[in-house]
Amino acid sequence: MVELDSKDLEQLASKGISKEKVYRQVETFKRGIPFAHLHAPALVGRGILRFSPKEQEELIEYFEAQGSDLDLLKFVPASGAATRMFKALFNFLEAYDPQRESIASYVVRSGDREIQRFAEQLDNFPFYGPLMERINGRSRTRDGQLYLLIQEMLLPRGLDYGNYPKGLLPFHKYGKETATPFEEHLKEAALYASADGIARLHFTVSEQHEEMFREEERRSVPKISAESGIGFQITYSNQKGSTDTLAVDLHDRPFRNGDGSLLFRPGGHGALIENLDEQDADIIFIKNIDNVVVDTNLEEVANSKKMLAGVLKKVQDRAFGYARLLEGGDLTPAQAEEIRTFMEKSLNVAMPADYGELDLQEQQQRLWQGIHRPIRVCGMVKNEGEPGGGPFWVRDARGTISLQIVESAQIDPKDPKQREIFRASTHFNPVDLVCGVRDHRGRKYDLLDFVDEKQGFITGKTQEGKELKALELPGLWNGAMADWNTLFVEVPLITFNPVKTVNDLLKPTHQG
Repeated sequence: MVELDSKDLEQLASKGISKEKVYRQVETFKRGIPFAHLHAPALVGRGILRFSPKEQEELIEYFEAQGSDLDLLKFVPASGAATRMFKALFNFLEAYDPQRESIASYVVRSGDREIQRFAEQLDNFPFYGPLMERINGRSRTRDGQLYLLIQEMLLPRGLDYGNYPKGLLPFHKYGKETATPFEEHLKEAALYASADGIARLHFTVSEQHEEMFREEERRSVPKISAESGIGFQITYSNQKGSTDTLAVDLHDRPFRNGDGSLLFRPGGHGALIENLDEQDADIIFIKNIDNVVVDTNLEEVANSKKMLAGVLKKVQDRAFGYARLLEGGDLTPAQAEEIRTFMEKSLNVAMPADYGELDLQEQQQRLWQGIHRPIRVCGMVKNEGEPGGGPFWVRDARGTISLQIVESAQIDPKDPKQREIFRASTHFNPVDLVCGVRDHRGRKYDLLDFVDEKQGFITGKTQEGKELKALELPGLWNGAMADWNTLFVEVPLITFNPVKTVNDLLKPTHQG
């Protein structure tokens, strides 16, 4: 048992963390987290739906026909800082001395092709013009200008973009104006997440950046409202301190800071399931803050989102009808078989092996347990080598097979069969989800009831030069939604445009 003194208990109380949760986390470190057991990759026709252009149009029309009667919300995880995005530029500032060598010789010496590409296409970045004005006349050489421009862009004495939230950086250029991801999400929401002239958005942001987001809201909302004719209702939340996780040393004892306090670390994006649980709507669209496109691609992206919403609404309408039937009881065997067929073929819900041996009343209970869950429809793009989660059929400890999004870190690297299945995956999850979080009576599910706590991650970190183990909560679209009913749908590659490095802004989807 972990020993906690009075100061530890005060610290826990201040964060809203129970000592029982700390005990459970320590036990998780001791036991370890089992690897996921892949049964097969989800492929088109075997777990991934692919619709013809005509079918896509019909799904869009199905959603649009009911859109004005639905509560719609766009949920945008936006707490990510831009530090990693500029990693190559920070490294350059440390390693390059403009008094000693040229950029060309630095590239040869260091092999830094990222800085070479950045330099060669400098004037294609949306921040190029404003930054050149700020450094005007301070250097006569292009190499000197590049060095000054990067300093002015990243460092606190300049624009301090290195400490900005990614969602508030200039991503796109339209003539003499630039647009942030925040602004681009407003444009998107106006096209597919609005009802009765209002689009609702919720951004999860870091507490220290919330006022910056509100300032951007005050700047951009009037502009986009005038252009689109849509009003906006925007709310914010922060990742809760109660979702931080305890760190332990290499002997699974609580890791303590120099002052003796317990070390807690952010629980990862899986912590946002609590933020999502506080939202309520008929349909919730989820998309990361940095996954945006320029105006010329907006319509195609919006149609993809409406198509996914049509898939959700169509399957949800049938599921709700069957849920009402189950709630009423006294089903005939034919009705029970009809519901079972729908759940297996349309909701990908596998009945237990002993289902056929159960009496009709027990079968109804199993059917109710399987259908009375939130539903998520996940867009999947063809995998072109991007790191991250993919779609798989997964067998859990009970032997139940279900569709899940699985990260490479969840796979046993020593198991050749599991590696083979993972490599056979053809698609990639771009964090493109449309969620139904209400039941057939309009009551919101408690989303925390559908989390698989065993799908977290244990990683190695260092603190003050000492090694430790950290725990990440089950990912928002991985273990945090493990017990949802899940559908995978192929979507166009245009819907996946993340900006992981500054040079990603040079891709065509980010060039206005």
